[in-house]
Amino acid sequence: MFLTALDLGSSQIKILVSETSNGNKLSLLDVLKFPSQGIRKGEVVDVQEASQAITMALNEVKKNDKNAVKNIFVNISGKNINTQSSRGIVAVSRADNEIYQDDVDRAVKASQAVNFSSKNRKIIHTIIQEYIIDGEEQVQSPLSMSGNRLEVNSLIVDAFSPIADDLNRAIEMAGGKVFETVYNPIASSGAILTKTNKELGVVLVDIGFGTTSMAIFEENKLIGAKVFPIGASNITNDLAVALKSSIQTAEKIKLSYGHALIKEVSLKDKVDLFEIDKTLKSVISRKFICEIIEVRLAEIFELVHNELKVLGKTQLPGGVVLAGGGSKMSGIIDLAKQELMLPAHLAHMNTDIFDATNRDSSAMIEDLEFSTALGLLYFGSNVYLDGGNGWMSNKKDIFSRVFRNLMP
Repeated sequence: MFLTALDLGSSQIKILVSETSNGNKLSLLDVLKFPSQGIRKGEVVDVQEASQAITMALNEVKKNDKNAVKNIFVNISGKNINTQSSRGIVAVSRADNEIYQDDVDRAVKASQAVNFSSKNRKIIHTIIQEYIIDGEEQVQSPLSMSGNRLEVNSLIVDAFSPIADDLNRAIEMAGGKVFETVYNPIASSGAILTKTNKELGVVLVDIGFGTTSMAIFEENKLIGAKVFPIGASNITNDLAVALKSSIQTAEKIKLSYGHALIKEVSLKDKVDLFEIDKTLKSVISRKFICEIIEVRLAEIFELVHNELKVLGKTQLPGGVVLAGGGSKMSGIIDLAKQELMLPAHLAHMNTDIFDATNRDSSAMIEDLEFSTALGLLYFGSNVYLDGGNGWMSNKKDIFSRVFRNLMP
């Protein structure tokens, strides 16, 4: 059985192709990267263009096996996705008060009865946080327990329907079959955050090309998640404007001379732009470059901090975990500590789901820019491996199990 993770970004498409093995592991078959098009700020804005880019990527996937495009786990992102807490309450149906699966299903369904600001919204995840039986909280599995009233606290993730539909249509036009979409912050957390992180209280900040996503956990529960329409590309654009250079030249300057904290850069450091681009003939201070970078990154961290304040979670012992390609900027850890007033460190990519990988593949998936793709594969592995003997017949049951992994 093949499991394929498809990370659709604003700049790149990243793909991990795996196959289930005999043990509780996956065999990693391929790691792929392709240019992206038709996607802006995490959302499909041109279905035709996006489909063309995905087609090129999936054609390469099919070289492993044509069935490798039939079970795709894809991320969904952008500013048009919301999260809200909800509670479902039902009376236990049987005379002996024993709780059965149908009672649980009714409670979960009741928690999905939320009011949306528009009819063009659809629920993409119902994440069970806890069950409550007759007022007793923190119940992980209510089945076979007894009670008169069953409650469930859920975190509902909903999306603007046309955005979600366009995402699926672009993949289907490319010949792929989506098994499930996973909200980007949730996907990233699957490959990075440990149970200890989530228990202590932690915020994951994934800085991508066009967006930055965050996921907050405390007491092993997902408290909230958010995507901001700002990412590493904004830094590149700012540099291009300030230096009157091309985007390509600005990106090279960012990667070669960038640093997140201007106070750590000497006034004596100079950059000869002519050495990078023959059309530019000035010598500038490296501090000027780093000032532009710091301002944009500080803006991203301000958005994160404001969201933490809204949730009342500014004191997280587990601190900040930084992921995504944008987090590879030197000095970013110290800037995160300064702006968020929390401990901070770069993410460590967990590759324990694989039985074996070659050296080149291992190096690629341990790169921070693969955090979302690897997280998608974690969700795929949960679906398959938790089933024990293969795919379960009821997709709804599969994903209620997957998202219960976010519970204590």
